[in-house]
Amino acid sequence: MSTQNNSGTMQAVWIAKFGGPEGLEIRAVPKPRATADQVLVRVRASALNRADLLQRQGRYPAPAGYVQEIPGIEFAGEVVEAGPLVQMWKPGQRVFGLTGGGAHAQYLVTQERLLAEIPGNLDWAEAASVPEAFITAHDALWKQAELRPGEAVLIHAVGSGVGLAAVQLTHALQAVAYGTSRTAAKIEQARQYGLKEGIQVQQNFDDMVSAAEKWTAGKGINVVLDLVGGPYVKASQKLLAGKGRMILVGGVAGGSYELDSRFVMSKRLQIRGTVLRARSLEEKILATQAFACEVVPLLANGVLRPTIDSRFKMTEIGKAHERLESNETFGKVVVLVE
Repeated sequence: MSTQNNSGTMQAVWIAKFGGPEGLEIRAVPKPRATADQVLVRVRASALNRADLLQRQGRYPAPAGYVQEIPGIEFAGEVVEAGPLVQMWKPGQRVFGLTGGGAHAQYLVTQERLLAEIPGNLDWAEAASVPEAFITAHDALWKQAELRPGEAVLIHAVGSGVGLAAVQLTHALQAVAYGTSRTAAKIEQARQYGLKEGIQVQQNFDDMVSAAEKWTAGKGINVVLDLVGGPYVKASQKLLAGKGRMILVGGVAGGSYELDSRFVMSKRLQIRGTVLRARSLEEKILATQAFACEVVPLLANGVLRPTIDSRFKMTEIGKAHERLESNETFGKVVVLVE
């Protein structure tokens, strides 16, 4: 059990100025206080996500109710205080989860049903690299796309945190995982997680279509998990099978998509956008509880495993941002919160 900081303040990453990583500072700020149905968590590690980079740039504000200047949307830590109405948690329990912001700090408060218990086989850094990647991939593939055993899945940006979680969740369901990446090395590294085949993509989107046709013996891909957007969407509609499902999760390659009725209508495609951060509390609770029930046991028995690219101390937050922005990462960039 941790000793609680009783000073009333805590150390946190603070966005002092929008722009590059040099605008980030470590500041002493007021420690949050748990209300009746909230849990106070001593954060031990967090991970960095694209949302944090965008928030630092002033392009993606935190939802209402969260401190705008402290980024961080996933965390692993221990319960130090539970409000009088909290029934699920007691001080000392190791927990992880997602939050709208504020995870790059020593403490945060959250609703009790937005937490899951960390399996004993994961350390703080491993646990911190799980929530965003695995909750996003699980919700997109297992819940929204209703993935079934034997189906073919194409994952764009397969070397990302969500991409690697998606490969493992596809494999765990006995479906077949294929992937794209801008580097051949990431495709090779992803094979250890269950990736069957992949293709390096620069501007050769037609090659992606012919590769998918070859992989599936002309049947087409059943589910596309698109973490990139832009021209990937245009290519994906061509390679999907009849009644194929495309789940749009990211837009780093562009937020505008060109759809063609020849593919969308004739194949009866389903194209769905998804985001976790903007959902209602009840929707977030459903996603978290489904993760706790279906994914955490697979992490506990080693069927699924987190992937860490690098670890940085909170005082090295600028370097952590630079690492994620390099686009050379394989897995998650973890921030250790001392």
